[in-house]
Amino acid sequence: MQVERRPIRVMLVEDHNLVRAGIRAVIDGQSDIQVIAEATEGREAIRLARATCPDVAVVDVAMPGMSGIEVTRDIRRLCPQTQVLILTAHDNEEYFFQTLKAGAVGYVLKKAAASDLIAAIEAASKGEPYLYPSVARLLVSDYLQRAPERETFEPLSDREREVLRLVAEGKTNRQIADGLFLSIKTVQTHRDHIMKKLHMHGQVRDSQRADRSRQLRSSELLSESY
Repeated sequence: MQVERRPIRVMLVEDHNLVRAGIRAVIDGQSDIQVIAEATEGREAIRLARATCPDVAVVDVAMPGMSGIEVTRDIRRLCPQTQVLILTAHDNEEYFFQTLKAGAVGYVLKKAAASDLIAAIEAASKGEPYLYPSVARLLVSDYLQRAPERETFEPLSDREREVLRLVAEGKTNRQIADGLFLSIKTVQTHRDHIMKKLHMHGQVRDSQRADRSRQLRSSELLSESY
C-alpha cells in the first residue's frame, strides 16, 4: 500500500502584494506544495513561523524594517526544522554570501522561471541547497579558489562538465535544458550531482555552521557579562 505524501508546507514572506500573489499563483498550481501562511514584514513572519512551523519559508531579502537576512537568521534559530529560501532581485556576491551565512539553504532571483522556483522549493524541503544559476557561479568560483590544490574530487562525467560550464556562465536551468536538449528536471539532477561530487553541499553548510557558532559565542559572552 502506497502512503500518500503530505504536501510541502510553505510560508511566503514578501512585502509587495502583487509579487506575493504571483508566487502564490505559481505554487497553487502544484498539487504537492501548499501555502499555509503569508507575511508582509519580518516580525509577522517570525510570529507565523513559530506558530505554523512551515517546511519552507520563501523570504524576500529586501523588506522594510527587518531585512530578509535578519528574518532568515531568526527563523532558523527559532524553527530549525524550517528551511529558508531567499527570493530576491539582487544578483550580487554580497547578498549571496550573507544569506548563506544567515542560514538560507537556497537563493533564487525574482526573474527566475516558475519551474526554477518550484525546483528550489522542492530541494529546500529536503534540506538540499538550491542556487539560481547566475549566482551558483559565485559559489563555484569561490569554492575552487578556496579548495586545497591537492584535494581530490570524484570525477565529473562529460555531461556534468557541460552543465558545470554553463552554470559558471550564469545560464538558467531552462537555457541549459534547451541547449543540451534535456529536461529541466534532468538538468537539476546533474547540478545536484555536481555539488555533491565537488563537496559544495558541505561548503554551504559550513558557511551556515560558522555563522551559528559565532551567534552562540556572542550569546555566551553576553551572558558572561552579567
